[in-house]
Amino acid sequence: MGPENVTVVKAFILSGLTSNHTIELSLFVFFTVIYAFILVGNILIVITIIYDDNLHTPMYFFLSNLSFIDVCHSSVVIPKMIAGFLEETKTISFGECIAQMFFLHLFACTEIFLLTIMAYDRYAAICHPLHYTTIMSHRVCLQLAVAMWLGGLIHSIALTALTLNVPYCGPNFIDNFFCDVPLVIKLACANTYVFEVLIVSNSGVISVVCFIVLVVSYVVILVSLRNRFSEGRRKALSTCAAHLTVVTFFLGHCIFIYLRPAKSLSADKVVSIFFTAVTPLLNPVIYTLRNEDMLNALNKLRGRQVDLGIKRHKQDQV
Repeated sequence: MGPENVTVVKAFILSGLTSNHTIELSLFVFFTVIYAFILVGNILIVITIIYDDNLHTPMYFFLSNLSFIDVCHSSVVIPKMIAGFLEETKTISFGECIAQMFFLHLFACTEIFLLTIMAYDRYAAICHPLHYTTIMSHRVCLQLAVAMWLGGLIHSIALTALTLNVPYCGPNFIDNFFCDVPLVIKLACANTYVFEVLIVSNSGVISVVCFIVLVVSYVVILVSLRNRFSEGRRKALSTCAAHLTVVTFFLGHCIFIYLRPAKSLSADKVVSIFFTAVTPLLNPVIYTLRNEDMLNALNKLRGRQVDLGIKRHKQDQV
């Protein structure tokens, strides 16, 4: 990197969601509650799946990965956003901004690959039930998990490297509540057309290809379900509908943001809220409240905790 590429900007200023301080205080309370629900809901899913032997299946293995990723993904953005509601000037250092972009894309891309793998898992379970245990063996599940994390890491390193390869000498105002590659790279003091094309080629193509694979998977599943009994068809459709809801919210954001030039639109903040807060909140609701196996496992876990509490109380009395 030559001397002309030395970074001058030391920090960025975020616009946040609003400039009205009264509204910001209300949003502070609202998103604090939302973040608490995200943490409690997703962590509870992970703990329940770990402790219940009946949930040690490929479907719930990937679901526990999804919950873990959602905790990490939301934690990259929401705490900084919440803190910003109490600040008059919402600043983020250059290093913090780069770190936020790196981890945001690491977890987001890994989740995209995971949602695609989960669709393949449902396809194997519904369309090839007799060979399901062979197709989705423990070894295969671990290999797919390693592959999705490795793919997310490579993707994130590539985008972060692109962002660091251009000079920043002002302006430093980001019209959103977090740092993202398209928002930051348009502030560069250089022609970024090639970089924008590479961003679209990377993030946009990944999102579109995975979305096409997901749609094809569900079309095949729906065709396969035509000859099933009503109860089995209802349960399978319920699972697929839940998965498709999450996919629509998540991939919809990625396609909207990364398949166009790096410029701000009025809808960006609303779409980003769904991406960083709504989707991680929906996962526990969709996969827990609408899933009998998870509800039974939660009741068993709660019963186990009650029994432990009673035993401890009796030991204290003795």
